[in-house]
Amino acid sequence: MTIHLDIVTIERVVVSEDVDYVSAPGIDGVLGILPKHEPLLTALAIGELHYRKANTDYSFAIGGGFMEVRPDKVIVLADAAESADEIDEQRAEQARKRAQELMAQKVQAGVDIAQAALIEQSFRRAELRLKVARRRRGGTQE
Repeated sequence: MTIHLDIVTIERVVVSEDVDYVSAPGIDGVLGILPKHEPLLTALAIGELHYRKANTDYSFAIGGGFMEVRPDKVIVLADAAESADEIDEQRAEQARKRAQELMAQKVQAGVDIAQAALIEQSFRRAELRLKVARRRRGGTQE
C-alpha cells in the first residue's frame, strides 16, 4: 500500500509519486506519515524530509512551509526543497561560512533583531543543505 506524495515549491514540482512512507520536519517535531494517515495540516520547520519508495530512501532539504496529509495523499508546500543530489556542497559550505561571519559581526555591530534572525536562518539552511548532501554522498556529518 502506498500514499501519493507531492512536494511543491513556488518554482516547480519537486516530487510527485507514490511512496511507502514520509517523514517531515514539523514545527513541533518530526512527523511520520504512512498510508491511511488521519487528515492533518501543519507548518513545517527548516529540516530534512525523507521518503521511502521500494526500499530506497530519498532525502530533501526543506526550507519550511506547510504540509497537508490525507489518507491517500501528502502535499508539501515548501519554501524551498532540494534533493541531496541537487545540492552543490561547495556552494552550501560557502553560504555557511558567510552566515557564520555575519553572525560573528552581528554581535559586534549590534544588528537589529530582524536582521539577526535572517542571518541565523541562512546559517541553519546552509547547515541543513550540507548535512543532506554529505549523508547522500557518504561523507562526514558535522
